[in-house]
Parts: sequence; structure tokens; C-alpha cells
Amino acid sequence: MSLPSKERFEQLIQQFDQIKPILVVGDVGVDKYTFGDVKRISPEAPVPVLEVQKEWCKLGLAANVSDNLQSLGVESTLCGVVGDDTNASLLESLLEEGGLKTWGIVRSSSRMTTFKERVTTGQQQICRVDYESKQELDQDSLKKIFTRLEDFYESHSLVIIEDYGKGLITKELSQGLVSKFKEKNKLIAVDPSRTTPPDFYKGCDLLKPNFVESQLMVQALGYHNLTDVAKIAEILVDKLALKKIIITLGSDGMGLLDTEVDGKLKMIPTVASEVFDVSGAGDTAISAICSTLAAGGSLEEAAWIGNCASGVVVGKKGTANVSRAELNGYFENLLKKNINLK
Repeated sequence: MSLPSKERFEQLIQQFDQIKPILVVGDVGVDKYTFGDVKRISPEAPVPVLEVQKEWCKLGLAANVSDNLQSLGVESTLCGVVGDDTNASLLESLLEEGGLKTWGIVRSSSRMTTFKERVTTGQQQICRVDYESKQELDQDSLKKIFTRLEDFYESHSLVIIEDYGKGLITKELSQGLVSKFKEKNKLIAVDPSRTTPPDFYKGCDLLKPNFVESQLMVQALGYHNLTDVAKIAEILVDKLALKKIIITLGSDGMGLLDTEVDGKLKMIPTVASEVFDVSGAGDTAISAICSTLAAGGSLEEAAWIGNCASGVVVGKKGTANVSRAELNGYFENLLKKNINLK
């Protein structure tokens, strides 16, 4: 499959300015990075002692999707649930600092705000500390989410359901979103969780699992030990009534199938030249893919642009995003290298 032409690539990126806001519904959280040097082992236990040099916090999980959309020049509304705690206030502050709306965020006293701290040196991650709730959302919080969503169906161009398996995406919520957006003839895209039953996503337009997630989903549907990407894609499209699917394959690129074109699996290679950190690469990919589709691009064009966007962020350390200038620069470098595969 060939790269889009330079003219087509630029045309699609410029169209991002014309997109109506995208609704992002999913598990939200904060990513904290604690960076330093290790020069000795603790006398208390055989563990390294990190001498901290700097710390910083970033938007994580579905909030990172909204942050990536913002970077691409696409407006979005984020809808999710946080605890009634200090990390919820931190998340809201980070949203406000980034110019993102907080009015889709619901507080719940029955759960904690997801907070992940990564402790790293210049060479490696030493450990990660997670604070999170994974139980299914309580009915009161779910009712509040549906109330907020009523304000968004009409004014948003499409919805991205970003499922990290933290309890927000119930069958009632996901199928409610599918029903409402189908009624408005608007695209429903899902970045799935490996722990969520696949029938929660039935009827969505675009599903974007990674390979392991896709294997677990077909296994849950009764098909075991499958490794063929084409067969996995065909089963998911058939059993979940999908229109499009993109399966991300890490260093092997992406497999994509569009029932509205020819219904056959196509493969594109990865374009990442250096990989420092894959944190948040999937968030970047779904942001760029959906922005391209909303701008009038085909699934193949969306996959290429998503692939390029991921190529930018995996070359950065920590949860990162990509600007349009970086995206354009990366694409131009690919053209210079004559990455034009059939």
C-alpha cells in the first residue's frame, strides 16, 4: 500500500481546522514521571536509590487522546469519571492548562482518580506505581454521565470510546453511545480494552485493537488459537457488525479492513525509526486516525497518518503528543526516504 501524495497529506491535515468537535468518552487519569539517577543500592533492602532530578505530570488515558486532538488542532470534549480527591483537582487543572474543557468530567465519591507514577532513569523505567479503581461504575455516576452526554450528541462530529478497563465503559454506556451516534449518522470509533467483553462494542463503525487485544476478543467469541490477522479481522467485523477495523501490529505495522471499500485486509508497514517509549502511542494513533476520517480521508489514508503520528511519539520519552508541524515534518522525511510500498 502506498503513502498518500504530499498534496493529499497536506490537504487532509489542513482540513482538521474544519472538523466539528470530537467527543472522547473513556477512563481518564494523570501520568506522573519521576526522573533521576541511580548511584547506589539502599542499605535497607537490595533496591536502587533514585536521586530525583525532576518530576512532572501529564494527562493520561483518554485525557491523553483529547490532548493529542488539541495538538493536532482539533477541538474535543472529554467525558469521564474521576474520584472526589486531590488527583481529580490535579487532572482538572491539567485540562484547564491545556485549554481543554472540564464540563464532561463527573466526580464520584465511590472511586479514586486513576494516577500512575513512572519512576525512571535516563536508561530505563525502575517501576510504576498505580492508584486506581476498576469496579464497574455505580448507577448514580452512570446517570450523571448520560445527563452530560445529552448535551454533546448533536454538536460533535463523532465519538471515540477510549476503554482502558477501569470500569467506566459498561455495556449500557457503550451501546447507548452506539445507538445515539448511529441515530445521528455519525461515526463511532472504539479503542478497546482486552478485559472488556467484545459484545460491548457491537455496532461501532471503527474498532482499533492491537494484535493481543484482537486475539483475546476472537477468543471470547469462541475462536481459539488464531494468529492470522486477516481471519481475526474478518471474524471481528462479522460478529461485531463493524464497518472498519484497524489492528495495530507494533513493529509489523497495521492491518486494516474496510467493508465499505472491498472488505479485504490490507497491510501497511510501521514507519517508526526510533522507539524510546510506547506510552500513549495508541492514544496518538486513534486521535490522528479519527481526525483524518472526520476530514474526509479514507481508512487507508487515516491509517497512514495515524502510523506517522505514532512514529513521532514513540521517539519521545513519556506520554507524548504530536503537533501538525511534527506530523508534516515526519511525512516529508518518509517521502525523502522513498517509503512507498505496494
